[in-house]
Amino acid sequence: MTNDLNTLLTALYVEIDDWLGTTIRIGRPPKLTDAELLTLAVAQALLGVRSEARWLRFVPRHLPGAFPYLPGQSGYNKRLRAALPLLKRAIRALAQDSDLWADPLWVIDSTPVECGRSRPTTQRSNLAGWAGYGYCRSHSRYFWGLRLHLICTPAGLPITWALTTPKIDERQVLMAILDHDPDLITERQHLLIIADKGYISAELDAYLAQRGVRLLRPSYRNCTPRPGEELLKPIRQLIESVNDTLKGQLDLELHGGRSPRGVGARIAQRILAMTAAIWHNRATGQPITRSLIAYDH
Repeated sequence: MTNDLNTLLTALYVEIDDWLGTTIRIGRPPKLTDAELLTLAVAQALLGVRSEARWLRFVPRHLPGAFPYLPGQSGYNKRLRAALPLLKRAIRALAQDSDLWADPLWVIDSTPVECGRSRPTTQRSNLAGWAGYGYCRSHSRYFWGLRLHLICTPAGLPITWALTTPKIDERQVLMAILDHDPDLITERQHLLIIADKGYISAELDAYLAQRGVRLLRPSYRNCTPRPGEELLKPIRQLIESVNDTLKGQLDLELHGGRSPRGVGARIAQRILAMTAAIWHNRATGQPITRSLIAYDH
């Protein structure tokens, strides 16, 4: 099967339209359907056009006939922000449609999502109170914004994710994620989660053990290494490469969101774009599952 942007968008639209086919909408139907909106959002993220005004001028010239109706910049922005629950459901639906969903090995990490740099921004932004100051050990830098906590398979397929203030402990976030969606682990047997030293906690170990989940992470230097710990380093690099895909190719930190719902929608838009690329690459038998090269031009 041809592996290009048009093929991906067509397959994605058909998949989402079939998935939403049973949804009952009250009132007059919109000129831009929900399936078209999500497909449009994925195309924008894959092509790296961050400005919504530029994007709506870009589409008629570069994707002629793909979208019969395009709203104005304000209308597109409002629809995208309102579609945050729909974006989350679409990520899950595409992930579950892939054979990678059943992988018994998960990788988890958190990464900064910067939302501003100037002091006036931190004081006046609508994100104040949710976003905050944090420290990124990987890059030895402070930032003002949020943290994206991502659980994915070794191939990069997102299982679940959360956006939190940087002050919340990663271990508490992981337990909250699994409490919020307990079916994620009850439907899997012999689940193994790979993490870094930030997830060292007796409370977390006991929490996961009660649910039949194993957690493998590095030990402190003064502790006896756990069995299999020598295999962690190459696996740990997988989640770093997933974060690099989100930041380097999908502009995760250049989201431009200025409100909680706006930031959430734009982060979900980029995670959906990566999920769609993995889903399509897997379905078409591509050698590199997480590659976006065929879709970014």
